[in-house]
Amino acid sequence: MSTSEKIRSQDAMKAQVLEWQNQGLKVVFTNGCFDILHLGHIDYLEKARQLGDRLVVGLNADNSVRKLKGENRPVNPENARSRMLAALSFVDGVTVFSEDTPKQLIEQLIPDILVKGSDYSIETIVGADIVLKHGGKVETIDLVSGYSTTNIIEKIKDK
Repeated sequence: MSTSEKIRSQDAMKAQVLEWQNQGLKVVFTNGCFDILHLGHIDYLEKARQLGDRLVVGLNADNSVRKLKGENRPVNPENARSRMLAALSFVDGVTVFSEDTPKQLIEQLIPDILVKGSDYSIETIVGADIVLKHGGKVETIDLVSGYSTTNIIEKIKDK
């Protein structure tokens, strides 16, 4: 599958998730800004994919990133961030959402496994209740220490 084929609208991603699930495949979902792709992201996404058969990434739209991270973000626009994520072999699908949280997207996709970093507790993961109600699982993954987009930006500013 080409990189561009992995990037889908929310409706098209819903149809794809249903197709995979009908084939008996376990669909993992995670979300984030993924502004400047770094080792922490790669490690996290690779481990997320290992929890199931397919990995779908919900990507915060540019307006959503600005609300979360400030007016100077994102550094990379959503089309570039989508393409970079889709280029990773362990990412099977990318879809963009504009809301502050991925709750509506999770309600639409109903993944089998919802994943976030271990800096979240299950109780604070948006959409955990939805996935659990549908018989799915919610998992956390330990993050690689010292890697974050904010740290990278600060390091560049200090040069």
